[in-house]
Amino acid sequence: MKYIVTIFFAGVFVVIAGLLYLYSEVRFDAYKIIDYHPKLSTQIYDRNGELIANIFEKHHRLYATYEEIPARVIEALVAIEDTSFFEHDGVNFEAIFRAFIKDVKAMKIVEGASTITQQLVKNAVLTREKKVVRKLKEILLAFKIERELSKEQILERYFNQVYFGHGYYGIKTAALGYFHKNLDALSLKEIAMLVGLPRAPSAYDPTRNIDLSLSRANRVLYRMKALGWISDKEYRKGIGEQPLVFDDTLTKNRAPYVVDEVIKRASKRYEDLKTGGYKIYLGIDLRLQRLARESLKFGYDEIFKRHPDSNSSILNGALVSLDSKSGDILAMVGGVDYKTSHFNRAVQSKRQPGSSFKPFIYQKALDLGYSTMSEIPDISRVYTDKKTAKDWKPKNYEENFNGLLTLKEALVHSRNLATINLVNALGLDTVYRALKKEGFKNLPYDLSIALGSFGISPLEFSGFYSMFPNYGVKVEPILIKKIVDRFGDETIFESQKQRLVSPEQAFLMVDILRTVVQRGTGRKAQVKGIETAGKTGTTNKNIDAWFCGFTPEIEVLAWYGNDDNSPMKKYETGGRVAGPAFAHFVKEYIKMFPQTKRKFSEPDGVTKRTINGRREYFTQTSPLPKTNQFEENEKGGMLF
Repeated sequence: MKYIVTIFFAGVFVVIAGLLYLYSEVRFDAYKIIDYHPKLSTQIYDRNGELIANIFEKHHRLYATYEEIPARVIEALVAIEDTSFFEHDGVNFEAIFRAFIKDVKAMKIVEGASTITQQLVKNAVLTREKKVVRKLKEILLAFKIERELSKEQILERYFNQVYFGHGYYGIKTAALGYFHKNLDALSLKEIAMLVGLPRAPSAYDPTRNIDLSLSRANRVLYRMKALGWISDKEYRKGIGEQPLVFDDTLTKNRAPYVVDEVIKRASKRYEDLKTGGYKIYLGIDLRLQRLARESLKFGYDEIFKRHPDSNSSILNGALVSLDSKSGDILAMVGGVDYKTSHFNRAVQSKRQPGSSFKPFIYQKALDLGYSTMSEIPDISRVYTDKKTAKDWKPKNYEENFNGLLTLKEALVHSRNLATINLVNALGLDTVYRALKKEGFKNLPYDLSIALGSFGISPLEFSGFYSMFPNYGVKVEPILIKKIVDRFGDETIFESQKQRLVSPEQAFLMVDILRTVVQRGTGRKAQVKGIETAGKTGTTNKNIDAWFCGFTPEIEVLAWYGNDDNSPMKKYETGGRVAGPAFAHFVKEYIKMFPQTKRKFSEPDGVTKRTINGRREYFTQTSPLPKTNQFEENEKGGMLF
């Protein structure tokens, strides 16, 4: 007897020691659940609160507080998984004994008896393998969790931790993913489908095995009815319902070029961007983003109609639209097809703006006292580089020249020679310094500056162009409006604004660019029912084709070219290629927003006069000329 007692106590000691050892191995794991901070997906929204994309590192998880989880969801889970959840201390020994008998009869583990607490432990910190040691660890941790957390806290962690199939972690994620509904909008059958998923997420995934999923949901409903938690009427209604299930991608990315840029920018400020559960609000309007894609593709397709032999593997484009007043980027498309190329030409590509840069040169002339009627020579000259002694003889696109032209007509018809002569008259150093002060970078310090011979991205260029529709105020294009962290703290991003020109002086350029569209190189950018303005840009050999335009409220820049900087087909100019894309966008825009402002306003300080049957505008700085102002300022000439 003495030996039996000794053996008994020795056995008890070994068991206790073993349990203590196991507990020492896993006790710190409990705090992964007690101090629960899971990695959460960040969501990006457009200006109207529409979801643009989910971004995450490995697991797509949206968090739901206990208060967000409807009582019906809790009842359904408890009914099918752990009826005595609110009575036990983490482990249901009666259920374990029943399962043990079945396992002994089968000579293997065929049935578990895990409580909801044990399932949480298994999902959060342990493996799913069916081994006795793991089961013991699970039990020990379950007791620890029950001592530290309330039942409500355990349920909250369970519903956010477990896997619901299809890449969805957490019940809120699954509800939005499968049914496009918030938790409080779920039907009883949808709830039953969701709570039935964690038992076998892949097998019961309704996007893959709808019959199995519905069958499992019906068992949940039957269990709820058997417990008296739903009525016969509710049960019959639930059994007969077959919810609409959506088979979405996890990211739901509806604007990939935009999302890539958001991640790039926001990651600099938030290192945990993909795991911190942020909400990012943009100025983008998804309706206009779709329209931008359609407009860019419209212009692209028109090129192939004219030239079916064009190289589709290198021909591409970009389109950016801004709210001129706020600087909000309303739409940004960096290529014709994101699946074919992720390269964002709206942001990453530095292309020569060509003649679309000329308005900035002409604005300097106006601000220095020229008027729209001042005359400048459209004649050919040979310029000599002082350093290399090489001659440069620029020419107009039409390969002719017209003698004297008014400043307005020179820009309306995009005359290269007139523009170069204007820069020469103003003084290269004067023009260069003024443009640098406004923020332009990488400008050439020679007369080719007049022809836009430097690289700039469409998005960056759109910021400079905003000074015209915004009557002299340049606004920084703003992509991210606000970022909210999981605790509700907000970071607000606002556009930087800089007044460069007085309203009346800027209006003189608005009028010229409006005329460019009415009867100049931008005629294909006309849209019935609204005033549009802008400038075409075509670089040497038709390598780049631009139209940079605006209405009284929005700005749209379109660019086309070959990715390898090879020439496009002959005559594929900015007006012919990019102008129609602009017009397509604006035409559809005014259908979406019929209340948009249709005409440009005349600010104070502007006077007008009819000259040769045309209305011309003047200001105190740019008055009606009495003499040939160009000849008065041309003295001395200048070498290139």
